[in-house]
Amino acid sequence: MLLPPETLFRPGPPVPSRARRAAAFGLGPADERHSVPGGGALVVPIAAGDRLEIVNDEGGQRCELLAAHPDGRVDCALLGWRADRQADGLRALLSGAEASLRRLRKALETRRIDLSGAMAIGLFGPASRAGEAVSFTAQGPGWAIIAAPGAAMDFERQDTATPLSLKLTRANPRATGRFALPDPLADPLLDLRIASATAQAYVVKAGEFIQILDVDGRQCTDFQCFDARKLDRGIQNPLDVTTTRTLMGHAYPNPGLHAKYYDQDFTPLVEVIQDTCGRHDAFAMACASKYYDDIGYPGHANCSDNFNAALADHGVAPRAGWMAANFFFNTAIDAHGVMIADEPWSRPGDYVLMRALTDLVCVSSACPDDTSAANGWNPTDIHVRSYAATERFQRASAWRATPDAEPIMTRETAFHENFAALTRDFIEYKGFWLPNSFPECDPVESYWAAREGVVAMDLSALRKFEVTGPDAEALLNWVLTRDVSKLGHGQVVYSAMCYPHGGMIDDGTLFRLGDQNFRWIGGSDEGGVWMREEAARLGLNVLIRGSTDQMHNLAVQGPKSRALMVEIIWTPPHQPGVTDLGWFRFTVGRIGGAEGVPVVVSRTGYTGELGYEIFCHPKHGATVFEAVFAAGKPLGIKPMGLAGLDLCRIEAGLVFAGYDFSDQTDPFEAGIGFTVPLKSKTADFVGRDALIRRKETPARKFVGLEIEGQDPVGHGDCLRIGRAQVGEICSAMHSPRTNTTIALARIDVAHAGLGTALEVGRLDGHIKRIAARVTPFPHYDPKKERPRS
Repeated sequence: MLLPPETLFRPGPPVPSRARRAAAFGLGPADERHSVPGGGALVVPIAAGDRLEIVNDEGGQRCELLAAHPDGRVDCALLGWRADRQADGLRALLSGAEASLRRLRKALETRRIDLSGAMAIGLFGPASRAGEAVSFTAQGPGWAIIAAPGAAMDFERQDTATPLSLKLTRANPRATGRFALPDPLADPLLDLRIASATAQAYVVKAGEFIQILDVDGRQCTDFQCFDARKLDRGIQNPLDVTTTRTLMGHAYPNPGLHAKYYDQDFTPLVEVIQDTCGRHDAFAMACASKYYDDIGYPGHANCSDNFNAALADHGVAPRAGWMAANFFFNTAIDAHGVMIADEPWSRPGDYVLMRALTDLVCVSSACPDDTSAANGWNPTDIHVRSYAATERFQRASAWRATPDAEPIMTRETAFHENFAALTRDFIEYKGFWLPNSFPECDPVESYWAAREGVVAMDLSALRKFEVTGPDAEALLNWVLTRDVSKLGHGQVVYSAMCYPHGGMIDDGTLFRLGDQNFRWIGGSDEGGVWMREEAARLGLNVLIRGSTDQMHNLAVQGPKSRALMVEIIWTPPHQPGVTDLGWFRFTVGRIGGAEGVPVVVSRTGYTGELGYEIFCHPKHGATVFEAVFAAGKPLGIKPMGLAGLDLCRIEAGLVFAGYDFSDQTDPFEAGIGFTVPLKSKTADFVGRDALIRRKETPARKFVGLEIEGQDPVGHGDCLRIGRAQVGEICSAMHSPRTNTTIALARIDVAHAGLGTALEVGRLDGHIKRIAARVTPFPHYDPKKERPRS
């Protein structure tokens, strides 16, 4: 039906643009938001009249709140409340060895805050609901200390520590700038504000660190640097982005293996250590006068002229236009080869941290472009800090569970130090560094070890959620496609989680620990967010608390895995031993005998082989790793990284988010229709009606492919019959077992029959074709006899 014109074009004044943005951009000049990690604490300055609201994000987390005068005297009356308990939880946290807790101790020492004998305000408790909040008003200047205490989680009690949020409204907002500058990462050597539409040069010594901050968000900054020793010899070779892209094989460097910027002589100048934004440019030049002249803004301030002025004192010859590393500049190359630009992804306080690899002369700008979205239509300031070479910063990128969440920097898992002794090839995966491959055991070698012997791999990045309370079963039966009411104690079930339209949120495994106690282990944070939203909407009495940082897991997989596990796992009489543990069941035990470190062991895996997963608290990671590899040495154990794991899981037909499914595919289209028991599960669940409709009228089918020859194919390659595209490859590999290229693919049901001949379209999808045919799925052990063995 066509709408009447008056509905489309209403008379009256124009309606302002109201695009919904991440929460950070909706804060007013008086507003601040801070996150207190579970098992952590935060120190913030306060002034008279400031309003503090502390929110229990996930529920069940206790809080200790203290206040201190500017001279360091602890006095909770500063917040208008009386202290009611000893600050034992906070004092226990301060004994921790984690880097964040070391920074907390330093923050307290710097402010002369002595917590010995200090009393705190106690907030919340085990029964607190998600979103519960308490407010305070500061009575005077000083400091507020907010702690979310928590010891190592007991795996059976599920007493995980979870985050708190602080919403702080200032009585006297900042006079300049919308957002407060974040605290330094350490004691700064240089603290330099670069005003909007200007640039400044500065000198950094080899080994020192450079932090470039976007103060108010959505502001570009061009960065350039020179080897100071070359400058002294009259050689003016700046950072060269073409050389950098070529050597790094990336559009721009990121923390990790491909992190360095070079000059044209291949001299490494800086290494990116941390990045909280994740979107930059190394193609475009710094803006120049010609750019503005050509679009009708002659005489406009520009970064290239600002560079020339700032570098003149260092003897650098001017240029009409400068190449640069354009931090926070959001560009891309579209499918037609056109370079496009849009608003930066950067939020207030986002930064890039680099390490100088030689003595440098640097220059940074605050881009003046107000003619496009490059600076969000509102150019603002940039801030630069430098830190001593003696400081230690871990390589990390920012990970946000949701667009509104505070960033979490890439962490090392409980097993990182042990794996780091075997490889330097780590990949950032959803906020964790995970090993990818090993120089003494390449992916094919680890594949064969999994198929014939035993391997160990780090899967700690899997997301864990403790789901507890009277309505825990009801919630899980609603959000999961499986019938949770049939799950017994000690059992594990693999399930899909869907949106109402039938598209998948995640897949994962559900552990039943008791009548009202469950643990969901999936691939994404979205599963936990969705469960909390549904629980709140339905008014259910249930807590969903993240425990990812409390439970790291080492997978032990392969036909010899049982022999290894029998040697190291002790279980009490009321728990099944390793030899008695059935497929998709778990047990609680210890490594090192009855007094050893506590672990949970499940007979699950992601390789298509007999296998187990060992879950432990991070502080016990080294003990678990050493026990596994010591017991595995006589069995020829090999380490496995993500590259080797991919070979095993594709061949076994095990699906992976982002490749084999998304929120645009349902479980049937992802090849896991068995997780949707529409006939036997009588209870309603999210997406049921949509999945009934999709099953009755399928459009696409998940299939196996066998591909002719040795040409590599990969995710996203089109599948054609004649000129028509009829599907696409989801995951592909060259199977060492059969010496053939195989794939998992999604194809139009009209062409999904076994033996159907297709072609894989390469290059532009037409000019190179590789013959393929539809085969049974999965390619390896379709009856799952090996993991059941």
